[in-house]
Amino acid sequence: MLDRSLQMSLNCPPYLLVRQRTLCHKRLNPVRSMPPSSVILHTDESGQFPESRKTCNPLIASLSSYDGPLLSAPNTVGILGGLSVDSTLNFLRKLVHLSKENEAKCMPFVVCSDPVLNRELSSLEMSSSSLCSRNEPSQSDHTRIVENLRSKRVFLKKSGAHCIVMPCHISHSWHDEVFKGCSVHSLHMAECVARELKEAGLKPLEAGSPLRIGVLATDATLKAGFYQEKLQIEGFEVVMPDKATMEHAVIPAIDALNRKDMEGARNLLRIVLQVLLVRAVNTVIIASDDMRDVLPRDDPLLKKCIDPMDALARSTIKWAQQAADEGMLALHFSCAFLSCVKLSIC
Repeated sequence: MLDRSLQMSLNCPPYLLVRQRTLCHKRLNPVRSMPPSSVILHTDESGQFPESRKTCNPLIASLSSYDGPLLSAPNTVGILGGLSVDSTLNFLRKLVHLSKENEAKCMPFVVCSDPVLNRELSSLEMSSSSLCSRNEPSQSDHTRIVENLRSKRVFLKKSGAHCIVMPCHISHSWHDEVFKGCSVHSLHMAECVARELKEAGLKPLEAGSPLRIGVLATDATLKAGFYQEKLQIEGFEVVMPDKATMEHAVIPAIDALNRKDMEGARNLLRIVLQVLLVRAVNTVIIASDDMRDVLPRDDPLLKKCIDPMDALARSTIKWAQQAADEGMLALHFSCAFLSCVKLSIC
């Protein structure tokens, strides 16, 4: 049901998806009194609800006239979509799948996806990964994208998000700029995967050698350098495709994908992974949604690879659980305090 509603709505103009679970019996506002559901709300380019003279949907009408945040739970997560709708859907599936064993504590979430931003990021990646044009994009392009991401961040915060995540690799190129001065907590995908690898207690494949982690991504993501930075902070040596491998295998693989030549892309990607693995890396981070989906799931090479989206989803769930526990603890203390005050008055 969730997948169907998302697939029907994510291709629309900028929208908001709200997932909410009632956490208490008190109905504090019209939004919290709604039954558990997934709700699609369309917004205009400024991120506001469009005014409508007539509406047959009382839920939409009440939300359009409501001035407060859409969700008020302390563990509400904001999901800022980026490069493609497929990436956002993939992350949501992971989030729901990894949460299903503890469904009672599945966090409320708000999703914002803008087709304009999708196109800008896609254009940036395609221009950077093209054999014909690999020049650095202009600063004006970066500025426009950063401003767009910031506006979506503000929108998610106003919607009630207490933590914001971006399930998009290239968007993390400007993570610090987007969240500068923001009071809402954010999770960095590269930090999440680097921390998980650190906690895994890996050992070097070669005695006396440092722990090596391979990174396979598009040219734009590799140039941004945030995966290299976060992994090096945790003490890993980062191994990336060299110039020859990028020019003769990685970029042609992406071009093959764009031509729908899946067999060609698959063969080239296998070569790239083997080149990285032969350099004694413990694992390879596939920081590209397109590349991740090229190989079949039962391909032996994938056993040596990890998907950063998994790490981001697990970190998001962990944050939400902690935030919910802290919120319940604060509520208990508040109730106890009010009871004491009431007794003292009596």
